[in-house]
Amino acid sequence: MRGRFAPSPTGRLHLGNARTALLAWAQVRSAGGQFVLRVEDLDQGRVRPGVAEQQMDDLRWLGLDWDEGPDVSGPFAPYTQSERQADYDNALAELSSRGLVYACTCTRREIAAAASAPHGADDEGPCYPGTCRETRHPHPGAALRFRVGPEPVHFQDLLQGPQTFFPAREIGDFVVRRKDGTAAYQLAVMVDDAAMGITHVLRGADLLPSTARQILLYRALGLEPPAWTHVPLLLTPDGERLAKRDRAVTLAEARAAGARPHAVVGWLAATCGLANAGEQLPATEIAARFDLARIPPRSTPALFAPEEFASR
Repeated sequence: MRGRFAPSPTGRLHLGNARTALLAWAQVRSAGGQFVLRVEDLDQGRVRPGVAEQQMDDLRWLGLDWDEGPDVSGPFAPYTQSERQADYDNALAELSSRGLVYACTCTRREIAAAASAPHGADDEGPCYPGTCRETRHPHPGAALRFRVGPEPVHFQDLLQGPQTFFPAREIGDFVVRRKDGTAAYQLAVMVDDAAMGITHVLRGADLLPSTARQILLYRALGLEPPAWTHVPLLLTPDGERLAKRDRAVTLAEARAAGARPHAVVGWLAATCGLANAGEQLPATEIAARFDLARIPPRSTPALFAPEEFASR
């Protein structure tokens, strides 16, 4: 088994990020597999200098380690997306040679204004109406979109069970290369996972809709998709998802409040059924206990504050 955690260096890791990292790590370590850390920094406008190093420090503080990553290298280096553009260009060239991508000059405003553009399945905006689908020649500064067929995409999620998505009507033809020439998220993630031999992807349930698109890209490139596990998100007491932009409680804040690693690990594990309330546990114990059957597939609000760890 080969798994990974791939944070974006746009802010310190919040407790939701930490729980996903802990579970991804525990899944791999419970099977005696290899764990990869990858930095997803393609959105350079949001990347903050030094944050990747801070995130790695927070993960180590929790007790997590990795066999391959930006700081330890490995056979599939580099482990930073901004250094892997050649791989993405090769994949785009392959898709282009098969007639599976086309140039698109549409703006978000134009897409949103299209009368036939219902809202998509996630936060990526309205379904693309196919305005540029018949474009036959590349345009300087244009994005590239992947041609989505009408067929549904079926896959088995190890926690959520059987899934069916209809990408053509939920999101439409999606961007695989942005207008600035950099690879879009959906393409970069699947190219990296395939190149690094990732066999199991555990991530937040908010990325379930992305899975169907990534499966389409795997198939188009003749590659085998990994096994998928989408875990519930950690929610605020109000039932909202944690987000860096909302100043969610970060590991840095918990540490500054005097939290101990085992207290945080125990609390994170308790929120997803792998520990009892109040238990203080090392990450290695979570790996020993790891069992998807104990993890609830749906999110529930979790009460937390950094100071609650101070005395534990």
